[in-house]
Amino acid sequence: MSQDTICAIATAIGGAIGIIRVSGPEAIGITNRLFTPAMGSPLTERPAYTLTFGQILSPEGEVVDEVLISLFRAPHSYTGEDSVEISCHGSPYILQQVMQLLIGQGCCAAGPGEYTQRAFLNGKMDLSQAEAVADLIASTSAATHRMAMNQMRGGFSRELALLRNQLLHLTSLMELELDFSDHEDLEFADRSKLQDIAARVEQVIARLADTFSVGNALKNGVPVAIVGETNVGKSTLLNALLNEERAIVSDIHGTTRDVIEDTLNIDGITFRFIDTAGIRQTTNTIESLGIERSFHKLEQANIVLWVIDATCAREQYRQLHTDILPRCENKHLVLVLNKTDLLPDADAFMSTFEDLPDTAIVMPLSAKRKDGLTTLQELLVNFASLPDPSQANVVVSNVRHYDALTRALTAIRRVRNGLVSGLSGDFVSQDLRECLHHLGEILGDTIETNEVLRNIFKHFCVGK
Repeated sequence: MSQDTICAIATAIGGAIGIIRVSGPEAIGITNRLFTPAMGSPLTERPAYTLTFGQILSPEGEVVDEVLISLFRAPHSYTGEDSVEISCHGSPYILQQVMQLLIGQGCCAAGPGEYTQRAFLNGKMDLSQAEAVADLIASTSAATHRMAMNQMRGGFSRELALLRNQLLHLTSLMELELDFSDHEDLEFADRSKLQDIAARVEQVIARLADTFSVGNALKNGVPVAIVGETNVGKSTLLNALLNEERAIVSDIHGTTRDVIEDTLNIDGITFRFIDTAGIRQTTNTIESLGIERSFHKLEQANIVLWVIDATCAREQYRQLHTDILPRCENKHLVLVLNKTDLLPDADAFMSTFEDLPDTAIVMPLSAKRKDGLTTLQELLVNFASLPDPSQANVVVSNVRHYDALTRALTAIRRVRNGLVSGLSGDFVSQDLRECLHHLGEILGDTIETNEVLRNIFKHFCVGK
């Protein structure tokens, strides 16, 4: 581990206050050489968790700024090292001057994520918690904030710790039997009990891996595809949802020839709405490419809004149901009946659709009434909402974690199959160790190279 003392600006340029973080074995000493307290003892003699007002001076004795110094002593700091936070005025000139003075006294400029990386290396958090710091900073909705905060506080880590304890118990029993393999009549555990433990471990790993589709969608915005024939009101619906003229609306068929995407936060959840090209038979090459992209986005979406012109709904439904319904398996499907205000009896008309999945919802919508739009937004929230936060459910949103869980799941399934088929204990033990290894990758226990850590932390902002 590096013994350098690092420094970085930890706040965005342009605010009233700017903070510079200093961490490392010489953090307090270096800052003390630049800082003159307004009264009392120097920084090196002050206790931790104190604020000290004073001045940062240049080597020539010129006052650079009046600042507040926050003092933290190892191991009780974010990084686990001696640390100082210098609160200056937010002038870019002042911040750069203080940075130059710190570097002149022996500090090194911190790289992206280096503070959090040091916190991980010093045992202040495991790797999954460290990665959650970046997710927390990047959170843009209540849902993503909730996921990141749960992970940063150790919710995911606790789940993995329980799994690993069970796996270690399994492994120890198998290893004991291997150590005493000369005694054929000696068995340390009933095979059926081992199978039960492996089954429980598999169930938990599978549950965690299955949450990735929800977690990834919430992290990047729940994809909602708006599909249908040309000129049925797809772009009008997008504009109404976003409450702005995002897409061109025209009576001319085929106006939207490419995918239009925009995001909207509804009740703390970010939705990524995708207005697609109208689906119809066409000889126009450009429009055909747009229709091909429509089907691609339809297959990627978690929620599908199939917009149908209510005045000719039967024809549109018959023409497109073989193209759209097969692509909506395992998705939330809403048939949005547009222009229902032009129908004499909209309620009776809604019962005419056939072959719809049991989970599909048919709802009328009219440009003249806002209640339908509110109901649609409520549906979207119900489709995409996280489990009850009071239950502290873990939702996986990190691709690296999902990959490790998938590999661990494959390994534990081999363990179960091996136990059922009476496979030799040394082969079962090898699969158990592999499962433990992949779970350890998530927490950082099995990561041995700095290259892997650099790859993880390079996406962090400087100063964190």
